[in-house]
Amino acid sequence: MGLIFIRTIIIFVATLVVMRLMGKRQIGEMQPYELVITLIIADLACIPMADNSIPLLYGLVAILTIYFLHQIICLLDLNFAKAKAVVSGIPSIVLNKNGIDDTELKKNNLDVTDLIESLRVEGYFALDAVQYALYEAEGTFSALPKPDYEKLQVSLPVVLIDEGKLNEKNLELTKKSAKYYLDALKKHGCKRLKDVLVMTVDGTGKAYFQQKGKKYQVFSLGWETPLW
Repeated sequence: MGLIFIRTIIIFVATLVVMRLMGKRQIGEMQPYELVITLIIADLACIPMADNSIPLLYGLVAILTIYFLHQIICLLDLNFAKAKAVVSGIPSIVLNKNGIDDTELKKNNLDVTDLIESLRVEGYFALDAVQYALYEAEGTFSALPKPDYEKLQVSLPVVLIDEGKLNEKNLELTKKSAKYYLDALKKHGCKRLKDVLVMTVDGTGKAYFQQKGKKYQVFSLGWETPLW
């Protein structure tokens, strides 16, 4: 029992020293390789602490090896742009002046709903209120709003169509039929529901609409009174 106590203290101190030398940031700001290294060190530290049959030196050598690898990757990351792109990745611009970039979303295993959720967390509820939005290499989200973005989101938008699929619950909320919206889309050059990447409608009748592979459009549905 006393041996495990002593081994645990030694491994803890060694791990703490190595993590401090690595200059760790908060978990949400880690690069992919930093997260991998942290997970591996956690496993390497646990095994020799609990298993007396494994020499303590083995655990210390393994942890120091990971630290050595970390330093090599940092050097590559700082001095070689191509290596940095491979190891750490590059930011993905998922929304630009043309609208949502569906290709970039899919590269990051994301969809339109994920983007809208990220925008709401940042305080942007209308897709047309933002000029650019991107996911950093480590996964954090950033958005650049338009100068007058507050005027563009006076009512909460709901998603009516998401990648060609109609949201029946939100459709019921607007008190309009599916044909009503399909007719509105046809007037703006979209003949098929499956061609729609996204369509949102707010309580005042403002619609944000984007076909797959095309620039977004914003138009009014002509509601006389706000629905919510």
